[in-house]
This record gives sequence, structure tokens and C-alpha cells, in this order.
Amino acid sequence: MVQSSKKGFTTLLLVAIALVAMATVAFAFSLPGMGKYEKVKPAGGSVTIPVAKVSDGKTHYYKFADAGSEINFFIVKGSDGQLHIAFDACDVCYREKKGYEQQGDKMNCLNCNQKFAINRIGAASAGGCNPSHLPAKVDGGKVTISVGDLKAGARFF
Repeated sequence: MVQSSKKGFTTLLLVAIALVAMATVAFAFSLPGMGKYEKVKPAGGSVTIPVAKVSDGKTHYYKFADAGSEINFFIVKGSDGQLHIAFDACDVCYREKKGYEQQGDKMNCLNCNQKFAINRIGAASAGGCNPSHLPAKVDGGKVTISVGDLKAGARFF
């Protein structure tokens, strides 16, 4: 009888620990900066992000809320020294809502597994499974993206 109650207690304890761990992870991803996407808010018709914040060669993901939908985009500094800005979607795979992840000097489509050189992401590489170009201005230590350009990408999300 004692052995059975110890086993039951151990099982209950493990279940409780697992539930606390899952709740902690869920809570952490709801905190600003803890999920994949950081929320951005417009001011004066545009969104601005400090260049210093996105110049480390790692992909930085953002989301812009508009009329109940979230428009996702990323900024990554390429080995060419330039910032490359695109929607986290493409013309082909956007319906799957999987986006891209960085793999070294490439962005990998999480749906079809095609890889795209970061240095080539931009207006000249539009169409197909390329990350869909998001026009932006990089000037004076900040990246500026107009709300109109963000809203133009709403069809992907």
C-alpha cells in the first residue's frame, strides 16, 4: 500500500512539474521580446527601428497589427553590410504561414525549404518563393517603414 501511494505521488509530482514548465514557456512567449516577433507601433505614419538594434547579422522579426491582422516582417544585416528588409512571407508559400528562418548567410523557407542568400533579398529578387520585398528607408541611424507599405503586405497574412 505504501509503495502504491509513493508511485501515485511521484506521478502526480511529475505531471505538476510538466504543467508548470509548459505554463512558464507559454507565459515567456507572451512577454515582449520573448516570442519570435516583436510588436511595432507606428508614429507619424511610419514604423522606425534603430539600426543599432538590427546590425548584428541575426534576423530580427517584427509584427505590425492592422485592423485585427498581424503583418510580419524581418530585418537582417547581410555580409554586404546592408540591411535587408522583407515580409516574413512569399508569393508562393504564404498560405502556410510558416515564414523564414536564418541559416548562416541564407534565409530558409520553412514551408518548401528553399534557401535565399540574404545579400540578394530586396526589390530586385521579387516573386516566386523569395522573401517578399518590403520597401524601407535606412537613414540617420534608423530604419523607417511606411504604414502604407506594411499594409500592402496584408495579403500575405
